[in-house]
Amino acid sequence: MTPGAAGFGWRLQVHESLSSTQDHLLALAAAGEPEGTAALALRQTAGRGQHGRAWQSLSGNLHLSLLLRPREAPRELPQYSLLAAVALADAVAGVLPAGVPLSLKWPNDLLLNGAKCAGILLNSGLDEEGTPWIVLGIGVNLTHAPQLPDRSVTCLADVCGASPGPEAFARSLLERLDHWRQRRAAEGFGPVRTAWMAYGPALDAILTVRGSRGSITGRFGGLAEDGALLIATEERVHTVVAGELAG
Repeated sequence: MTPGAAGFGWRLQVHESLSSTQDHLLALAAAGEPEGTAALALRQTAGRGQHGRAWQSLSGNLHLSLLLRPREAPRELPQYSLLAAVALADAVAGVLPAGVPLSLKWPNDLLLNGAKCAGILLNSGLDEEGTPWIVLGIGVNLTHAPQLPDRSVTCLADVCGASPGPEAFARSLLERLDHWRQRRAAEGFGPVRTAWMAYGPALDAILTVRGSRGSITGRFGGLAEDGALLIATEERVHTVVAGELAG
């Protein structure tokens, strides 16, 4: 492990190999680790994505998790997934050739040319004193695009011809995360919401979201003030706080 400073006070740990950066930081969170710790693994042996899906962790891609301890109401914690998505989109945009379509898919995917290039995993809870903690896991296909059975995938190297190394990209991403955390602290969630909308689907685009109570298909109505997805059907506007978009 190589420790080092990154950006605005992040403590970046660089590991040759971990079973999972997410599990590593969940253990640190349980042990009382202060916020600002970020763990980068050059290789993972048991990476995972949303809903416990296996995440292929090939050397050369980004496998990063970070710990936050925001003193906020638990209902606001999912906003950090959207904040991380905006920071990630900014970091990716900084290395993309002009004209490459970049978009965000609610709540946790980044797409290039419509193909998945990155994903975000959020775990949260309360410590013994009732203070919230968040562990954000971010995986980016920098040099490899592991195939998925249900969607197209790509990597930065395919789009750009080359890609930054994991450590260089991690430091750029942490700087953008800190920028958006500072804006959120100073101005609230509004600027994050606006930035996400700029990367998100076009208003009135037809979307299908799957949740625990079935599927809803309707027109994209933007994000609510708290970051929930708004889907308009003929009957009403649905406010979706958890689910997965089809496609």
